[in-house]
Amino acid sequence: MLRKILIANRGEIACRVMRTAKRMGLATVAVYSDADARAPHVLLADEAVRLGPAPAAESYLKAELILLAARETGADCIHPGYGFLSERESFARACAEAGIAFVGPPPNAIAAMGDKIESKKLAKAAGVNVVPGFLGDIADTDAAVRIAGDIGYPVMMKASAGGGGKGMRLAYSEQDVREGFEATKREGLASFGDDRVFIEKFIESPRHIEIQLLGDQHGNVVYLGERECSIQRRHQKVVEEAPSPFVTLQMRRAMGEQAVALAKAVGYYSAGTVELIVSGADTTGESFYFLEMNTRLQVEHPVTEAVTGLDLVEQMIRVAAGEPLSFRQDDVRLDGWAVENRVYAEDPYRGFLPSIGRLVRYAPPEAEARQEPVATTQSAYTRVDDGVHEGGEVSIFYDPMIAKLVTWAPTREAAIDRQVEALDRFAIEGVGNNIDFLSALMQHPRFRSGNITTGFIAEEYPDGFHGAPASPELIRTLAAVAAFAATAEADRARRVDGQLGQRLRPPAEWVVRIGDREHQVLLAPDTVLVDAEPLDLSMEYTPGDRLVTAQVGDAAPLGVQLQRTRAGFTLTTRGASHHARVLPAHVAPLARHMIEKVPPDLARFLLSPMPGLLVRLDVGEGDKVEAGQPLAVVEAMKMENILRAQKAGRVKAVEAKPGDSLAVDQVILELE
Repeated sequence: MLRKILIANRGEIACRVMRTAKRMGLATVAVYSDADARAPHVLLADEAVRLGPAPAAESYLKAELILLAARETGADCIHPGYGFLSERESFARACAEAGIAFVGPPPNAIAAMGDKIESKKLAKAAGVNVVPGFLGDIADTDAAVRIAGDIGYPVMMKASAGGGGKGMRLAYSEQDVREGFEATKREGLASFGDDRVFIEKFIESPRHIEIQLLGDQHGNVVYLGERECSIQRRHQKVVEEAPSPFVTLQMRRAMGEQAVALAKAVGYYSAGTVELIVSGADTTGESFYFLEMNTRLQVEHPVTEAVTGLDLVEQMIRVAAGEPLSFRQDDVRLDGWAVENRVYAEDPYRGFLPSIGRLVRYAPPEAEARQEPVATTQSAYTRVDDGVHEGGEVSIFYDPMIAKLVTWAPTREAAIDRQVEALDRFAIEGVGNNIDFLSALMQHPRFRSGNITTGFIAEEYPDGFHGAPASPELIRTLAAVAAFAATAEADRARRVDGQLGQRLRPPAEWVVRIGDREHQVLLAPDTVLVDAEPLDLSMEYTPGDRLVTAQVGDAAPLGVQLQRTRAGFTLTTRGASHHARVLPAHVAPLARHMIEKVPPDLARFLLSPMPGLLVRLDVGEGDKVEAGQPLAVVEAMKMENILRAQKAGRVKAVEAKPGDSLAVDQVILELE
């Protein structure tokens, strides 16, 4: 058996691998860049080795430094996590040459499946269904336009070495190809060191289904069911679940057997995933096509662990040590339902723009499975996989994922409900985050019905995200919560300041304004009235705390996060923030005479919506522009973002140049 493992990664996946390794009795070694010197994965490890500066190219992507760290610490195996070097054939081969076990597949399998173009050729030769497309070299944009026209729009342009949603562009027209082909090449080169691009037909109403594989070095390969990964934004997964609400037993068997056959054809072992695209319009479920094989552990592996009871990291380590699988295909059972949400540092209210900065507050919900990769209870549970801490930094150098929130329950509906409750209690301050958006997804009737495709977010939020809709009943409850909190705060102030003289008791009658409506709230000893109607409400709240637990009748407890404002509170729950002005009833009439401050009109400025690099400027001073015309390209976290004109006009002044590092809301140019 192996003795010491080095985790060649950072963040939540490094912490997750270490927890399993420690449980197995292995010593652990962390590696880190200067940006991660005090990161949780460094503190969790038995030993830690500095690699270099913050940029990944100078630290986590330096294979020679990682191998040196393994030799110096006596590590006899390396787990690459995902991303970084996890799918580099050269790294796996270098580990073997150094006599260090690589916790992953053999180099030849990585080479065969890691290249999207070559893997499709292999799959086609093996008789696997592949999406129609062009897999040869594409010389330039004009050639891409011709190829796309021959295939038929819409088409998908993909970087050959791409992954994680990077290096992908959907094109519905020649103009889309001309605008996106070179950007796809640049993203592929920047993220993966490979600018080759292939083009394939885009399947309408697609669902993204993936099969989890596990194989050993003795020729045994099994499939562990499927994951539904159709909820995506810009081709990056947001929500995953296992099993899929779409896949039948017959489909699961057909997909699984096909995936196993492909894995055996390339001599695959360890954990791996075959990704498939399925036409949601095909009610027979037979039209599924091979997309790619990920020769590593997937971000969403916890949902498979939850429904199978297996620890995939433990299995990977045992396979790397040469052990055979301890079970066969017939032993695999899927139990209950698991859902995973990816909590990102991004602002859904501003077009999901990346956010960086300090985690001023980080308080994930209580998790029954926080320290164990697989829960041992059959009761519904919550699991949090993270690699950040309060006071830490979300850096521009790395992926913006903060945590993974996983819930398991006997049924899909119950697992989703548990997500909503857990998201209500997930507190993050200091950086923008997508918690409200995730909660809105979990509550969306279409998602709950299971009728989802990869176009779900674009179709259901065509004008962007503005918060989850709130029912009148929820607003009435929040009005009462705000009045309760105001009463508690006033009562605390009365008791604390009592030495200055007896202060009046807090009033019982309040006027709470949420949105454009005022609510009359009466807090009597045995009665709560909102707009003269009784509300069966009890509340747990300690003044100064930020979380209120409200109980309305026999309904599930409602977690409400409070933030004090000058005139009341911001109440965040169920996927939206509500600004509540809370005033005693005898004071509220005076508020009508207050003058509202009108924000300045910034429509004539093109502002950088995120911190990033100005890659390209498409216009100059004096140029005429039309609404929707591309004006500039800003790169953030290896993704290129095209900034377009919101209205027609003429460029009055240019305030930035290509190559400049931009701050949020920095002026790039001004229109007349």
